[in-house]
Formats: sequence, structure tokens, C-alpha cells
Amino acid sequence: MTIISVSLNDTILKDIEQIQQDYGYSGRSEVLRAATRLLLSEHKTIENIKGEMNAILIVIHNHEYENTVSQIKHEFKDITKTQIHSHFEKDKCLEIFVLQGEAQSIKEMTRQFITNKKMDVVKLITP
Repeated sequence: MTIISVSLNDTILKDIEQIQQDYGYSGRSEVLRAATRLLLSEHKTIENIKGEMNAILIVIHNHEYENTVSQIKHEFKDITKTQIHSHFEKDKCLEIFVLQGEAQSIKEMTRQFITNKKMDVVKLITP
């Protein structure tokens, strides 16, 4: 097995250690391997979608980043059939996008949210 070095801030490290304890992983490396497997599985699911389709995109972010969400959503208004915005917890917002259109556009919208470090949660749900 190849060994790699990863830099993590203290908050993420504490969260990983909490997951290790809660789920009984043998070590932090095992938590990171499990997380990597989940990410790879989600990536494969997104990459395999094709053609005209419907999907739901869920995004959770801090309220202060509403402008960032607005910029992305306006770029994809042609595939957004419905958007629900709800205040979630203290300063968090929940966005639910009901999408219909070409898979490539849905992938790109999802990618823009996933790669934006200001988003807390991004989840694409496809039929």
C-alpha cells in the first residue's frame, strides 16, 4: 500500500477522530480510505449520467455565501425548474434545485458547487 502525506486543519482532524471513535474504525487512515471510497463512488455516479434527465441538487452553505450561490444558479437557470431556499440551523441555508436538462449541464452545475470551498454540503440525486 502506498503511503501519502495529507495536510489537515485541526477541526477536520478532530472530526476524523470522532468518526473513527463513533464507527469503530481501526485508525484515521481507515476513515480516510472509507471517505475516499465514498467520494469515488459518487464521482462515478455523476460521470455516468447521460442524455436528457431530471435530478435534484441539494446544497447547504453559510448564509453569507448567498451571492456565490446566486451567481452559480443564474448560470444554470435554463435547467432549473424549481429552487427552494430555506433557512437551516443558525446561519445555514438549504437550497434544493429541481433540475431538468442535459446531463452535461447538470454535471457542470454540480461540479461548480462541489469545487466551491464555501459550500458545506453538495449532493446530487438522480433517478
